[in-house]
Amino acid sequence: MERIREVWEKLDRFLKEVRSELKKVTWPQKKEIIGSTVVVIISVFIVAFFLGLVDVTLQRMLSYLIR
Repeated sequence: MERIREVWEKLDRFLKEVRSELKKVTWPQKKEIIGSTVVVIISVFIVAFFLGLVDVTLQRMLSYLIR
């Protein structure tokens, strides 16, 4: 029984500390979120294009070597 009480006290303390830390967080504004999302999407397209180009190039080189 004492062990259960100890666990609940630790959990309670942890949750209070979490709430305290969350109050200190500076959340990004909508404009910042949109800007970051655009950067991520553009970066993904650039990397995907590059990997696709490398894949096609290696595929053609391999097929040339096999023939």
